Amino acid sequence: MKLSAELRSFQDRLGHSFSKPDLLAQAVTHASMSSANRDDNQRLEFLGDRVLGLVMAEALLALDTGATEGQLAPRFNALVRKETCADVARQIDLGAVLRLGRSEMLSGGRRKQALLGDGIEAVIAAVFLDAGFDAARNLILRLWGPRVHEVEEDARDAKTALQEWAQARGLKPPSYVEISRSGPDHAPVFTIAAQLENGESQEATAGSKRQAEQAAASTLLAELEKST
Repeated sequence: MKLSAELRSFQDRLGHSFSKPDLLAQAVTHASMSSANRDDNQRLEFLGDRVLGLVMAEALLALDTGATEGQLAPRFNALVRKETCADVARQIDLGAVLRLGRSEMLSGGRRKQALLGDGIEAVIAAVFLDAGFDAARNLILRLWGPRVHEVEEDARDAKTALQEWAQARGLKPPSYVEISRSGPDHAPVFTIAAQLENGESQEATAGSKRQAEQAAASTLLAELEKST
């Protein structure tokens, strides 16, 4: 099978040249585009999720030889969750090459977190089947990059901590308001405000809503703790 120019460009962004190009073609084919002669990426997604999990578990154990299971679990979850996978997919513009049916295309499928997260897992599996575990591990560690070293150790995230702060003072849980969205569809930038019913508020900007919400919550919590 000969790859299209679009997929060859994606292959360059991915940093892996497929000896079996049909694996890459399958990895970017959503179920909405499957047919009797075209396999979708669901089986690859299943495999890729397991490969990703093994690589991350191995990496976290190597990084902190003294960490307990209770410390490792939240770090692991943060690295393999769908939001993180989707962020990695956006990083290499996976959405641009996803093969989607008309309904998914019209509903903005190239930007959907679930489709992007599933897609990068399918791509990981394709690399694993094409070149083996070492190639898949190298790909994952390169794409996840500093995320592996910077993953938070605390199971509580900033949004949870802010909610607990509010509840302890008899306030309603904080709300998160999208102030603006900019940038191209494949790499949007969100500005989110974290707000409390007492009027306290802080804004933050990031490449995903979740990251912006976390950053806004962290900033607001820091200001609240400073003032008290």
